[in-house]
Amino acid sequence: MGETDGMTSKQKLAYWQQKFYDDANNAHAKGELVCWSSSIAPCEFTATMGIHTVYPENHAAAVGAKHGALEILEQADVRGYTLDNCSYARISLTYMELLMEEKKTGVTPPVLAKLDELKIPRLPLPDVVIVCNNICNVLLKWYENIAITLNIPYLLIDVPFITEYPIKPHQVKYIRDEFQRVIEQLEELTGKPFDYDKFREVQEQKYRSVKAWNKAMAMASTKPSPLNGFDMFNYMALIVCASCFYGAEDTFEAFAAELQEKADAGQDAFKGGEKSRIAWEGIAVWPYLSGTYKSLKKLGANMVGSTYPGAFAILYEPGDLDSMAAGYAQCYLNTCLDHRVDTIADVMNNTGCDGIMYHLNRSCKNMGFMNMEIAEKVKAITKKPYVSFDGDQTDPRNFSQAQYDTRAEALSEIMLEQKETL
Repeated sequence: MGETDGMTSKQKLAYWQQKFYDDANNAHAKGELVCWSSSIAPCEFTATMGIHTVYPENHAAAVGAKHGALEILEQADVRGYTLDNCSYARISLTYMELLMEEKKTGVTPPVLAKLDELKIPRLPLPDVVIVCNNICNVLLKWYENIAITLNIPYLLIDVPFITEYPIKPHQVKYIRDEFQRVIEQLEELTGKPFDYDKFREVQEQKYRSVKAWNKAMAMASTKPSPLNGFDMFNYMALIVCASCFYGAEDTFEAFAAELQEKADAGQDAFKGGEKSRIAWEGIAVWPYLSGTYKSLKKLGANMVGSTYPGAFAILYEPGDLDSMAAGYAQCYLNTCLDHRVDTIADVMNNTGCDGIMYHLNRSCKNMGFMNMEIAEKVKAITKKPYVSFDGDQTDPRNFSQAQYDTRAEALSEIMLEQKETL
């Protein structure tokens, strides 16, 4: 009997998430190496070397979703972190400082105690950081500051921006060489050779996890859809943090089976209330996840398409380092405008979306600055309406529920009117 046999996918999600953090904290307590990693850095390398890897971006999202962001961001303000910086970074760097203060004094700072009360899992302080700049360049200085402050190794995988799609052979070679350099750095750090047989096993688990994730996400194409896109946002924690481990595959296979069962029974996410289908471009507004979802549900607008959850589904051929290099380089956020336009248009067409909402995220400049040009190009391809709203991935001060509701209502009216004329 497996440890999660008989559990629902939601129960599996909770179980594996808790185990993920428990294992990292237990490893830290025993003196084993812990790594803080950017969200789409190749976890295969640290998993192969037995280094417990946690993700500050995912942790910051959890802080936002559990309504703990305001207190820690206000503390970041006091410490001089500018509001123009990414709110994930402000949370992460402040959280690091709070952990350091607790370690030095033996007293838990009030903000840290508040996060504990909210049952937000603890991150152990890292022994090494690894960063890959395939999603943004803020990460470079963010993680460099962590490494300098804690006096720990800073491992960087540099990935060129894909200005022309598809990726070129010389770019693949460059990234493969970056991979090899990190392997050598990890060998030096751990004092043991890199196990390429174990590496292949980790890659194969990653492949199975991603395939299971894609199977579940593909259920959004069903009409009406048994999958509500906000569930994608909830379940994606494991594709970010644990794709190299069985827990992700286990959870996503169960989720896909549950969705298929609903689809076979003719059930949809809104229990018969799906009036329109929309896409969502951008990161979730974690502090207002419930508010953004309920506003759309009230209108019968099911969010079934998003490039965000798919950005973490790095799929490649196990055993082929070139394929792996190309996979990590062609992460959605690391590609040119035209490729992003094509990707969004494909998502909308494949899931039958009637319109799209663009999150103008104050924190994520990489996404926000391009959204308006992308929106017009996508509209020209799909002939579907769009609206945008102002927000932030974790800073609740940068979002207005009233503005969001107004934009959602406007999009719903346009979509329904357009559907009536077809």
